[in-house]
Amino acid sequence: MIILQNAMEKSNLYQVDEFGVKNYNYGALGLLSFVLFVLINASLGYITYLAEINASGSPVQNYSDAFWLMLMSSTTIGFGDVYPITLAGRAAVFIMFVLGVGILGGVGAVFANKIFGFADTSIKNRELRKQNDAILKQNEIITEKLTKLEEQLANVIKHSTKP
Repeated sequence: MIILQNAMEKSNLYQVDEFGVKNYNYGALGLLSFVLFVLINASLGYITYLAEINASGSPVQNYSDAFWLMLMSSTTIGFGDVYPITLAGRAAVFIMFVLGVGILGGVGAVFANKIFGFADTSIKNRELRKQNDAILKQNEIITEKLTKLEEQLANVIKHSTKP
């Protein structure tokens, strides 16, 4: 787990600022997600093509049909014009449902957050932490001054009570 965390920090997908807030590189995440989405569609489409091409009565007639099936499965549109009839084809579509919806949903959430700023808590948290640091420093200065005043007051009381 530590190796994965170190790899993520070095990957430039996010950087941790001085307050421990992770600031994500949305461009790199978007590109990585898109490449991953295309690779999964292409590879599962090829697996489906190999499984379905020799199956009698399969609507998958060529690789473009299989790729179309994967695209429709990943977006959960599924027009129904192309569908798998073999177990391997159905398994590939099931995997594409799970992975495709996850990837597209994640990418959609990242871009909606970036465009509309619904949950831009990193900036808010960073500003609050800066304010808290300033308040703590100011409290330390006030505490030092109060301590000196207490000492001076104790000296004044001490000297004023002597006969």
